[in-house]
Order: sequence, then C-alpha cells, then structure tokens
Amino acid sequence: MPVEVADVRRALEKGEFEPFFQPLVQLRTGDLAGFEVLARWKHPELGLILPDDFISLVEQIGRIHQLTEHVATKALLFGSSLPERFTLAINVTPHQLQDLSLPDLVKRITDHTGFSAQRLVMEITESALFENLGRAQSIAEDLKALGCRLALDDFGTGYSSLAHLQALPFDQLKIDRSFVQSMARTRESRKIVAAIVGLGHSLGMATVAEGIETEAQADMLLWLGCELGQGWLYSKAIPQDEVAELVAAGPRPVAGVPLTPGDGWAVSSLEALPTHRLAQLQAIYDGAPVGLCFVDRNLRYVSINRRLAEMNGASIAAHIGKTIKEVIPKSYPVLEPYLLRALAGEAIAEVEVSRPANEPGGDNWTAMLSYQPALDEADEVIGLSIAVAEISGHKGIEDALSTGDNLQQNQGTEGGAPWIMDAQGNSLHVSSHWVQNVDRNKSRRNLGWLEALHPDDLETTLKSMRGSLRTGEPIDIRYRVKNLDGEWTWMRSKGSPRFGSLGEIVRWYGSVELSDPPSSVDEHPARPLLRAVAPKHRKVLKVSDAPRSKR
Repeated sequence: MPVEVADVRRALEKGEFEPFFQPLVQLRTGDLAGFEVLARWKHPELGLILPDDFISLVEQIGRIHQLTEHVATKALLFGSSLPERFTLAINVTPHQLQDLSLPDLVKRITDHTGFSAQRLVMEITESALFENLGRAQSIAEDLKALGCRLALDDFGTGYSSLAHLQALPFDQLKIDRSFVQSMARTRESRKIVAAIVGLGHSLGMATVAEGIETEAQADMLLWLGCELGQGWLYSKAIPQDEVAELVAAGPRPVAGVPLTPGDGWAVSSLEALPTHRLAQLQAIYDGAPVGLCFVDRNLRYVSINRRLAEMNGASIAAHIGKTIKEVIPKSYPVLEPYLLRALAGEAIAEVEVSRPANEPGGDNWTAMLSYQPALDEADEVIGLSIAVAEISGHKGIEDALSTGDNLQQNQGTEGGAPWIMDAQGNSLHVSSHWVQNVDRNKSRRNLGWLEALHPDDLETTLKSMRGSLRTGEPIDIRYRVKNLDGEWTWMRSKGSPRFGSLGEIVRWYGSVELSDPPSSVDEHPARPLLRAVAPKHRKVLKVSDAPRSKR
C-alpha cells in the first residue's frame, strides 16, 4: 500500500531511515574506491522502501535537511572507520541545491562525525540546476570551499549539460545507467558513452558509470577510458553491517581488457588528456622509421605521417579525406585484396609489393606492408592501421626481385598469378588474381594458402614443397583448389629460388595458373614436373615436417 505523509513524519521521529552503501569500483583494477550512500526506509510493516517512494513526501513537509542529516551522520560515522582512501558520495536533491543553508549542514555533519570533507562527494542531478543556476552556483562554490568534491549525476539525460559543466566546478561526471545498460546492444549508446568519457577527460573530470550489470559493459567502459563504475556486477546497495565483509573480500571482478604491456595493453586512455594523447601519437607517427597511416572503412586517409606521404609522392594535406585509390591509383589494384581482407578483420603482416618508379628513369619501389584492423569496443572494424617499410634500397632484395622477375619470364609464366615465398615456404605475396578466384575464407598469408587445397592433394603437395625447399629444386606442382562457386579447379604452380651471396635461399618467385587435369602418364598431380640441380654452394635449410598456417 502507498505510504502517507503521516507515515513519513512518524518514521523521521523514530529514526527508521538507514544508510545503505553501494560500492564504487576502479574498473582497471577492481579495487574499491568508495561507496555511494543511499537512503532506505525500514518500514515496520512494508519492509524496505526505496527513495522514489518517499523523497517527494519528505520534501513536501519541508524536512529534507532533517532526513539528510540523519542518514549522512550515520553513514559518515561509519565511514570514519573505513580506510582513508575510500570516498562517500551523498545525493543532493534539487530542492536542497536551492537552500543556501546546505553548506552549513554539510559542515555540521563533517565536524560532528570527524569525516574529512575531502573524502565527501556531493552528487547533484542536472534537474537541480534548472530553477536558479546562480544560486546553485553559489552553493556549489561554498561546498567546494569546504573541500567537498562535486559530481554531476545522470549526465546526458538533461537539456543543457554543457552550460552546467561550464558554470559549476564539477569533479566527476556520472554516466546515466540507461546508456550503460544499452551500450552492448546499440552503437548509438556506445558512442554517447564514448563522447561523455572524452568530454570528462578534456575537462579534467573523472567519469563514473552507473548501472553496470555485465562484464561486457565493464569491458567496453574500460576500453573507452571510464575510470569508475558501480552496479549489480559488483554489488547491490548493502546495509552497514555487510560492508566490512565486502571490503575484506578484496578487488571486485576486473574487466577483460588486458592491463599490462605483456598482455598486450598498448596505451592507457587515462594517461593523458585527449590533446596530450594526440601530441603523443603524432610524435610516434613522425618519429617512426616506417610509413604509417590510418584509413577508415571507406579506405579514406584519416591520418598519415610524413614518411608515408613522401613515399606516395604527395603532401600530407593531399591525403587527408581522400581514398587510397585516389592518391595512388596505379598501386591500388595490387593493394585492394589485402585491404578487403583486413576490413573483414584479418591482420596481415609483411606483404612484399612492388610498383614502378614515380619518375621516368627511376628505380622500382619495393616495400613490406602490414595491415592491422582497428576494432571498436564491440569488435567491429572501424578502420585500418597500415605500416609501410621501404626496402627497395636494399640491394640484395632488389637483385632478388629482379632475378625473380627474370625467372618468371623465363618460365613463361606471363598471364599467371605471381607469388613470392620466403625460404621457409611462407607466402609473402600473391596476386589479386589468386585472392579473387579462391574461397576468401581461406587465408593466403604465410602457409595459409595450403588450406585452400583439396584434401587429397595436400599431403603430396607438402611433400613436394618440402623437397624443393630443402634442395633448391624448382617448384612445378599441380593441385586442386575450391573456387568461389564451390567447385574444385586444377591449378599449376611453378617457381624458382633466389640464392644469396652465401648460397642460401632468400626468396622463391613463381606464378600459379589454371591447369588441365593431370594426364594418365603423370605419376601424381602434386609431383614436381621439372627438376634441376641447384648450385653446389647452396645452404641447406631445415624445413618443418608439419608446416602450419599462422593466424
């Protein structure tokens, strides 16, 4: 049954209102940072009653300060026994923020309890600022003068939050639970939360997320840079006699984002404000010995360092906002298959590519490219980080490329799809002709190209490959792969090694093309069809008996 005003008067006189404590947790470590104090009415007949059912009645009879003093005094007396690192947060109603006596009330409570005002956070809802912003500003400044911290509660649900942030000296932004609880389901909520966290960092304010109920929500919040959280994932609001047990239990559940460099944590979003982080990233970009850029899902340049801009023969400004195809149209057909794979979520490392010189009479340009998908907090690809290491200045590689080109021409592989492998048989480059005509679910990176082969051809292909890698004999094998229509198609792959100055194999160059089925005279489709004796001074390489695709 609903409570009446008379019930509230009686409860205040008998002291039936009690403080409950909901923990505030550091998302990075799971350590307790403090508690939000929440009033609960222990009704003798109805049981526990929540604030929504009695606060308005208390304000109606003009006794909100009495309730605050009663509950806060109990909470701060108990809080004085907790470790000094813990803060306590007290809610201020809109009515109280228009009462100039509020700072005196707070001082009276802290003096009586011995609880330091510097450990006290006063939470103010945005609706409390609508009636008289000037008066609210004066009260807020008096609270700050006592040493209290101020938090803007339920941020993002009002109408003029930015004006309020500018007018009042807030220390914290509290992200409303409605955004937190929907952020795992909707992109819009995630972006709103990201914007609030970014705004907090820009203004030097800590951000606190309310209503965290799942580890997925905690993961996303930590990934976005939110510092503190509270919600049922950690604990419901508990009575005073359960707090000691919760404190003794130690850290709460920690989000799944890696936290140490050894676990893959690269940059903490909490280390600096956005402008500082931008300067840090720009310094990394400009100081890197390789070309670096970031492109969005439409393959438009978002950022690029000077080194890569020079490689592409255009200024930094000429790149920003334009697509890769617009900036380097001649190279794009070679790069496109790798870009599409990376946009699908595949990380691709050390792809060796070549292109003609930018100027007539110049040397061909050769580089190793790596593509790393950038994932948002829901593991959706939002763009690509691309690294380009120029290697055309290395004479040995230039010679190898030149010899590889000659070998391909001598073997009559014009019209085939060229490929390049390292000395261990890992694929470094395969033409877009292969990528576009073979099932894209199969990786072409490293030894992943073997995954596309017909199961009956795999063992014999591996045997032939190992033989050639060990002896240096030219590769000439036939095998079946599944095309985009799901049909098995015969392919013929031919290639030859390039030897280094010490006789070691440094690269393999060749091509693969469509082939007729093997004739009846062939001993086996995957058996080498051509044999030659490699130079006697070559270095014999140890090849694994069970090569595997690297992912």
